[in-house]
Order: sequence, then C-alpha cells, then structure tokens
Amino acid sequence: MIKTKQRILNESKDLFNEHGYSQVTIRMIALKLQMSSGNLNYHFKKREEILEALYFEMVQEFDQRIEDLPQVEISLKQIKDTIHVSMERMIDYKFIWTDLFNILKSNKTIETHFSTVYQTRIKGNLFVFNQLHEIGLMRTASFEKEYDMLAERMVIFGNTWIYNSELYRRKSTKHYLEDQVNSMLAILYPYLSAKGMQEFDKLGSR
Repeated sequence: MIKTKQRILNESKDLFNEHGYSQVTIRMIALKLQMSSGNLNYHFKKREEILEALYFEMVQEFDQRIEDLPQVEISLKQIKDTIHVSMERMIDYKFIWTDLFNILKSNKTIETHFSTVYQTRIKGNLFVFNQLHEIGLMRTASFEKEYDMLAERMVIFGNTWIYNSELYRRKSTKHYLEDQVNSMLAILYPYLSAKGMQEFDKLGSR
C-alpha cells in the first residue's frame, strides 16, 4: 500500500509540474497510473489530499534543515550549497511555487503551515546572519531593523524566484540554476565585511 501511495504521489507530481495543479484531475492521474478512479480514491479521496501530501513531502527537508541550524558550521560556501540544494528541490515541486498564491488561498492546511514556517525561516536567516557576524564575515547592522528586513527579503526571493524567472516555461539547466543560486547569494554581498567579500569572491558567485 505504501508503494502504491508513493507511486500515486510521484506520477501526480509529474502531471502537476507539466500541466499545473489546477489543470490536472483525479481522472487524469488515474489514467496515467492505469488505475481506476475508485482504486485511486481508496488511497486519496480527493485531489487536495494529494496536493497536501506532496507539499509536506517537499517541506519536510526544509523544516529539518532549519531545525538543524544550531549544529551547522556556517560559512558562505555552506550557505551557497544550501541554497543550491533548496532550489533543486523546489524545481522538483515547481507546480507549488508557480501557483503558490492560489494554493495558499484555497488550502487552509497548507496556508497555516506556510505562514508559520515563513516566520521560522526569517528567524533562521537572522540566526545565520548572527553567526556570520560572529566569525567576522558580516558587518554590523547600520540601523535597528536592517537585518530583519534583509532576512525577510531573502525569504521572499526564495519563495518567488521560480515564478519570477518563468522557469515553468523553460527547461532547467545546470548553468541556469547556478545563476539563480548566485543571484540569491548576492543579496548578502552589500552586508558583508571586507573579509566576507573576499570569501564571497573566492566562490566565483559574481
């Protein structure tokens, strides 16, 4: 049963990514799986249940990464690697990010989790900034809320880069993904110390 449910999720994800969540029906999923709609309904009674399962499958890794932050040795390279892994995972579930507004508007379970984790991600960014400052890679904030604004700006970029880049209309390439990773990392550059800028330049991110 577990293998069947995972197969349903995998095939549904492919269809959602190809056509968009709103354009895919339970019947379309069943046809791709060569399964009756009744058999599919045994595992997922409605399309929204598949959506929720895929959403929480995706964010499990993100949530765990934030939880593990206190045990991570922070560096600009580590941050770049984390951004890269996160963006790759987002591409795997790109249908969520290209239709995020409508999904949040129509699904209360996802909206509740997303709102909570949004604030958690901001706090996670602030934790990283503090660690960078302690090891001399980030300058002291110029005004009280400067880094709070930066933390939220990076979260917003992380949530919207796929839609803004129109990746849903093109095929992802290694070069294209690297450009997006560098774009996000570059948001940090004006806030780095001289030492931090030197480390940034060694990464070849500009």
